[in-house]
Amino acid sequence: MNAIDTDRVWLITGASSGFGRQFVRAALDGGDRVVATARRVADIREPANDRLLRTRLDVTDQQSIDSSVGAALDQFGRIDVLVNNAGYGLLGAFEEIDEDRFRENIDVNFFGPCAVTRAVLPSMRARQSGHIVQMSSVIGVVPGPGGTAYAAAKFALEGFSEALAAEVRHLGIGVTIVEPGPFRTDASGRSLKWGNPLDDYAELIGPARVAFESTHGSQPGDPRRGVDAVIEAISSDEPPLRLPLGSTSFD
Repeated sequence: MNAIDTDRVWLITGASSGFGRQFVRAALDGGDRVVATARRVADIREPANDRLLRTRLDVTDQQSIDSSVGAALDQFGRIDVLVNNAGYGLLGAFEEIDEDRFRENIDVNFFGPCAVTRAVLPSMRARQSGHIVQMSSVIGVVPGPGGTAYAAAKFALEGFSEALAAEVRHLGIGVTIVEPGPFRTDASGRSLKWGNPLDDYAELIGPARVAFESTHGSQPGDPRRGVDAVIEAISSDEPPLRLPLGSTSFD
């Protein structure tokens, strides 16, 4: 059995809602210890206790990343599983998204996970053990119109993670890229942002926006079942590099 399979210590970004919150709950239900992080600690609903440490972590703020990782190591002595979950969707035609918003989305969804991974890797490398879960998206594999910003970030995360997996495998560190389809999370609600509509793209982007907004909360995927599947996968003897999550993603 893999060394991270019992009494694991998790560090989870974006732990206040969606998949992040379900990872916190599932890990605690399994008897593990958790460092739950979010930009606003008050948004993390689970109260702190001897197995749950809550810290502020903004993936675009290096000081907060270093502080959270340091607090995790001080409190629990190690980090066995890193879940890079924090992020948000930005949809719209390329011309509808200005340069600053485009770069910000790449910063949060790609450079953020890179920064957190860089902060956690030295302790995993020292122990020759650990697992990194990268929350990507089906859009990181099969993009469509309106997905230029988000797809760019997730494609970059996929490539980075695949190369990273090859670099750290001999150190006893695993990497799994999770590619969810539609799940009942805030990804299609308050965590989803849109570009500024242009008439020339209205017939292309408008229906997609209506579909996203009208199906929010009724997507087929149950986030807790999805998280349980991820945990089962990374706890197996041979954790996969990629894990499509949900029937839509498999299709």
